[in-house]
Amino acid sequence: MSSNLIQPYDGSPDKQRLIDAMRGRPTDRVPNFEVLIEDQHVQRLLGRWAGNTLGVGGDPAKGSEAGEGVRPMYPQDYLELCRIIGQDVIVLENLWTPIRQRQPDGSLVTWNDRSLKGRADLERIVWPDERDLQERIGYVREYVEAARDTGIGVMFLCGCIFQTLYEFVIGWTDCMVMLIEEPELFDELMARSADYFAALVPRAIAEGVDIVFLADDFAYNKGLFVEPRRFAQLWRPHFDRIVAPARDAGKPILFHSDGKIDDAVEMLLEMGIDCLNPMDPSGIDYRDYKRRYGHRVSLSGNVDITWPLVRGTPEDVERDVREHMEALKPGGRWIAGSSHSIVNYIPHENFAAMINAIHKYGHY
Repeated sequence: MSSNLIQPYDGSPDKQRLIDAMRGRPTDRVPNFEVLIEDQHVQRLLGRWAGNTLGVGGDPAKGSEAGEGVRPMYPQDYLELCRIIGQDVIVLENLWTPIRQRQPDGSLVTWNDRSLKGRADLERIVWPDERDLQERIGYVREYVEAARDTGIGVMFLCGCIFQTLYEFVIGWTDCMVMLIEEPELFDELMARSADYFAALVPRAIAEGVDIVFLADDFAYNKGLFVEPRRFAQLWRPHFDRIVAPARDAGKPILFHSDGKIDDAVEMLLEMGIDCLNPMDPSGIDYRDYKRRYGHRVSLSGNVDITWPLVRGTPEDVERDVREHMEALKPGGRWIAGSSHSIVNYIPHENFAAMINAIHKYGHY
């Protein structure tokens, strides 16, 4: 039995609403958007099990191993979900660079044991190839075709060139050491990690995706992981090759990093980013960001999953959304949503309360 907690809302999902909000143009209401809604919420909404919004049979958001062998949510399920909650796009995930390692017996496995420690380990590495590209582009075609003539857009999510390396291939501490002791090796790895997405993004655009969503977590709640000038030299040239095809094609570009990203905002704007997500409340005051950046870039997210979404009541959630609306709605350029994702341990009543409040208070 499906959830009936989502109240009727005016209008219907419309990709142009989201695009206009990202571009600073007037919209009928504040769009609502979630990159990930986990499976128990999906089941409540649809009345049947359909996986989570990033995958069926696993959870790519939890890492390369959790995403191995997982296919994206079936687009018809995703489109139905969007109509229920009023979301304007379906999201096709391709977060991690598919780096593999050759085992002693000659077999290939996804590299997620953090065992690359030096140049000698490169003999085990197997970089993505044309087959990897073709597999993902097949899903892009599936999504674009399913969404055709529905008014709902397709957003392509990819780009974790840095996070793939520090989280799965090298390991956090050794990655930071490599940055200092073997910068040429790290630069080489970053370049190869970026090659995959630099080839993938223009193909996805050619297939007809509406919005490009790029992600790479490079900050925590006090600032960037790496000293800002050094980070710009390290990361920007490689990531810009991924941004460039979207920028050149005139596609709206959303960018995601958790943490306090103040020291990267100007760099991101120079690269052509249209919208910042998720405005992580552990390091970002949304009122401050609206004052400083709200006239230059759109803002997405910030409704804190800890409180009110996990620990608050539906009334707390509604009040918090209303306060966000008062600060972020004027002048447009806010896309409402959570500060991370709709995980299963958020009470479903609170998720519904957030969606209902966005629709209730979001009209222009």
